[in-house]
Amino acid sequence: MNMQWYAVYTKPKQESIVADSLRGAGLEVFNPKLKQKKYAHGIYKDIIGPLFPSYIFVRFEPTNFSWMIRYTRGVRKIVGGDSPWPVSDEVIDLIKSQEEQGIITIKPPELRSGDRVTIKDGPLQGLCGIFEKEISGQERVILLLTAIEYQARVVVDKVFLAKTA
Repeated sequence: MNMQWYAVYTKPKQESIVADSLRGAGLEVFNPKLKQKKYAHGIYKDIIGPLFPSYIFVRFEPTNFSWMIRYTRGVRKIVGGDSPWPVSDEVIDLIKSQEEQGIITIKPPELRSGDRVTIKDGPLQGLCGIFEKEISGQERVILLLTAIEYQARVVVDKVFLAKTA
């Protein structure tokens, strides 16, 4: 049998249900997860969700298993339709190599004093500033925010920053 990896498009928020169903049918499934910090209701939370929302990877032989996968509850389609497009083992291995205990965590950007940054989440989302220094174990940083006739130093989580040119 010619077993290869294929991407399966699921209904929204159905990745884990589809993955469990297909595993139960004896297929090898890869449903990569991503851990992110999110700001909601005044607090920061670690949220674990799909790395690719509405997509999972399944290793199967299309001739024998396409019909079963297509009709699994929660599946929208196999990417590529009647001629599914394979995903190389190298791509799957690369994604797996980024996992720690089955979860991928996005590493904060490496910053130097003077780097321009944008805050991408939290109550200060969208504001731009200049990176000054890291504090408390490299998770939090001090930024200098500049507005019209006003400057302020703020402390934010490093993970919420994006380096700008």
